[in-house]
Amino acid sequence: MFTAVVAALSALGFLGHRFRRSGGGLEEWAIAGRRFGPVIIWFLLGADVFTAYTLVSVPSLAFASGAIVFFTVPYAVTFLVAYAAMPRLWSEARRRGHLTAAELVADIYGSRALGVAVAVTGIVAVLPYMAVQIDGMRAVLEVLLQGVSSPGLVSELSLLLAFAVLAAFTYRSGLRGSALGAVLKDALLWLTVVVMAAVVISRVGGFQGLFSGLSRDPLPTGTLTLRSDLYVDYLSLALGSALALYLYPHVINGVMSSQSPKTIRTSTALLPLYVIAVGVFSFLGFAAYLMPGVLRFVSQFPASQRGLLVVPAMAQLLLPSPLAAVILAGIFIGGMVPAAIMAIAQSNLLVRGIVRPLARLSPEGEEAAAKWASVLFKFLALGFVFVTPLTYAIQLQLLGGIIVLQTLPPVMLSLVIRRLDPRALLAGLAAGLASGVYLTLLANRFGPIRTTSIAVGGVPVFVGLIALAVNLVVVLAGSAAASLLARGAP
Repeated sequence: MFTAVVAALSALGFLGHRFRRSGGGLEEWAIAGRRFGPVIIWFLLGADVFTAYTLVSVPSLAFASGAIVFFTVPYAVTFLVAYAAMPRLWSEARRRGHLTAAELVADIYGSRALGVAVAVTGIVAVLPYMAVQIDGMRAVLEVLLQGVSSPGLVSELSLLLAFAVLAAFTYRSGLRGSALGAVLKDALLWLTVVVMAAVVISRVGGFQGLFSGLSRDPLPTGTLTLRSDLYVDYLSLALGSALALYLYPHVINGVMSSQSPKTIRTSTALLPLYVIAVGVFSFLGFAAYLMPGVLRFVSQFPASQRGLLVVPAMAQLLLPSPLAAVILAGIFIGGMVPAAIMAIAQSNLLVRGIVRPLARLSPEGEEAAAKWASVLFKFLALGFVFVTPLTYAIQLQLLGGIIVLQTLPPVMLSLVIRRLDPRALLAGLAAGLASGVYLTLLANRFGPIRTTSIAVGGVPVFVGLIALAVNLVVVLAGSAAASLLARGAP
């Protein structure tokens, strides 16, 4: 059953090249010729934002840290930002003939260096994000392969085969194949949320049983209520994450494939439905503490992996085998589809944001270069996961959110303020990246990344917002200084 669902995704991926296709070139392959309507865009952006990693990491965070997990609910404010900004971004890019935010920034400010910097930042930020999708897929295989001889080897071979198929259908169909796969993936995501929430919550006596059970036996590593010293951390994490989400290249790539600004607004208005699903799913991490069988199962694994295995273990232990296989396959392909979209976005940035300004390519050459680059990026992420510990990709993904947030001034402010100096924007981006990375390392005492918050006046604050503040100060001060110098020039 598991194999059948994954095979169905692969078939949709290969057939996708026929879906609303009218010609060739990078625009057709990377953003489907800007012809997707609101339904497809809703599924596509849902696949971008709510991934396999979301399904396993949100309950994992609840399992490990308690109520801080609910920052994912006010996180819905991101869709207000997207509703206002993304139609404008799409219109500007369409009018100027661009496929990426990096091209648009370079054009608006007349700065090739700024465009290249935004492109490089986006590519770097997405790579660990793709790697954690593989970690979500690997968590499914860890559970599915219990009892198999040499499960580690079988897991790695399974991932290698899955990514070979993924690379093949992405090369052939581009974003169209991923869009059709997103429909299947999101249908299974909703099935997973409804079935798992219903089964698990009923097993612990409903929400009343869950809360009363945890009040009698408090969580060993977290609490059901947020400590007062974490209020600012919670709010800053929610705000920073919300501002960063639509700056990720794969999300912008999905937006660019829309057929009109109205399509973007319609699909964005419906995306908060996914936040409701994530909020409900958060409770599974708490429920695990009231289920001895689940705790025994995950205790077989290293402590760093246990949280990620909670949901797959629940599916395996609580559901009939065929339904468990469908749920596990849904989580698995919930990593494959976003990984494909991320690789497309990275290759698009590489070709249009970095290679094109430096070397002339024919339309056919651009498309071919992007296709092969997408294959390379997929296997770079896979290789990264194979040679590093499970937690390493997760640590870098936390840092990736801080990194991509620093592209907000050149990407978003370019839509409303045209008097900013490109040199100041470049300096601000560099200052934001340097301060964000340094403060994150400092907060973790230059060891493994366990937190993205640092104490300011004794109160923890999300590092990404501090770095963004540094970025904005440099941009505004530098632009003001450049304006004064220009006025005083003879």
